[in-house]
Amino acid sequence: MNTQVEASASVFDVVKQVFSVVFVVAGVAAFYYFSEISLLYRVLGLVVVALIVVGLILTTELGQNIWGFVLEAKQEVRKVIWPTREETVRTTLLVFAMVFIVGLILWLLDMFLFWGVRFLTGQGG
Repeated sequence: MNTQVEASASVFDVVKQVFSVVFVVAGVAAFYYFSEISLLYRVLGLVVVALIVVGLILTTELGQNIWGFVLEAKQEVRKVIWPTREETVRTTLLVFAMVFIVGLILWLLDMFLFWGVRFLTGQGG
């Protein structure tokens, strides 16, 4: 009996997800169909449809899993030790310096290779 309840719940979840897609498509179609109405009202209508769809999705098992993931990710972000301003500036300047140095090396390499090819093909002076 437990399996049947889970199976019907998952079928109900699929039905909710299909209705969510239908609502989104209908909302976008209505947005363009009612093009003579003010843009503000059409955007507000889309926002209302989006909120309804999010609410509908959050009632499914998939929505609950996604919401749980978001909450866990938020907790993990709080555990991160963020760099100080000084560390960030120092690292950024180091990256800029390395990009400049590598660019200079590549430019010199390109210049010497171009000179060598011109010399070998007899096109240079």
